[in-house]
Amino acid sequence: MPIKIFIDQGHNPTGYHNAGAQGFGLYEEDINYQVGVYLANLLENDYRFSVMLSRPSPTTVLGTDVTTSLMERVNMANAWGANYFISLHCNANPNPAINGAEVYIYQFYTQANWLAEQVLEGIVTYTDLRDNEVRLNQSLYVLRRTNMPSILVEMGYLTNYHDSVILRTQQWQIAYGIYIGILNYFGFYPL
Repeated sequence: MPIKIFIDQGHNPTGYHNAGAQGFGLYEEDINYQVGVYLANLLENDYRFSVMLSRPSPTTVLGTDVTTSLMERVNMANAWGANYFISLHCNANPNPAINGAEVYIYQFYTQANWLAEQVLEGIVTYTDLRDNEVRLNQSLYVLRRTNMPSILVEMGYLTNYHDSVILRTQQWQIAYGIYIGILNYFGFYPL
């Protein structure tokens, strides 16, 4: 039976509520969407996994405000019976020097923690993003309300020039790094 991975491409399209961060002409929701599609394609071509996307098209809008958008994502994953939940995001900071990728979890020493470590290692292995480590954040709705191990991946800072170039030109490599991290977590080899 395939392992069910729910990929949540964070935020909604520009012009709607909860559209996400911006920087250097990039929009978070666009990067989240495309990396999610690449990751889904990699997982769907691997018989060991089954995949569901929160945003199957770039125009998909979830919820009517920030709260209902988050609720809808969590409810979709819980109703589908996902085994793992991976939420994709890009970060922003008023300080343009802040850069790197990090992964947020609800609790240390859990399956989510170990998955997060492997996913982050995969991202920094296949890109030039800095490793900002796995971090605890118990306030994030998608980590608190899912019924399965859940991680929130911040793939880099849109407000940092170095990261913005990677987020613009290496979306497939980021997805591949996440995929390899998932495989390593399970002790699988690439097909």
